[in-house]
Amino acid sequence: MNPFYKVVAERAQHRCEYCHAPEIVFNFPFEVEHIIPKSKSGSDELANLALSCRSCNLRKGDRITGKLSDGKAHPLFHPRQNIWAEHFQVSANSGEILGVTDIGQVTVSSLCMNAPSQLKARQLWLRLGLFP
Repeated sequence: MNPFYKVVAERAQHRCEYCHAPEIVFNFPFEVEHIIPKSKSGSDELANLALSCRSCNLRKGDRITGKLSDGKAHPLFHPRQNIWAEHFQVSANSGEILGVTDIGQVTVSSLCMNAPSQLKARQLWLRLGLFP
């Protein structure tokens, strides 16, 4: 396990810092990931570490930007520089995460946050009061 897991998980309130999935419903700890990847000169400092569910971490990989339909590169959500509620909304009916800014839209799209299995899980989490 990552030596920084405990402090990163507590800071994130045991939620994925990208899709806000609650860690408690998984049978394993979430991952500590580099917001700015080491391959892009990111550091191991706490300010560059985020708690991420496996799905978001795998899809984010070493990216820090993504493209929207305008063809331009937009930055992905940065958990230390951006406020989640300013970039995302959640549909209480469907569980869909909606990007309300370019950063939110490109993050939702790039990390495939609304895959069918994720929507089904989020709908259950909403009913159980575990999300958002």
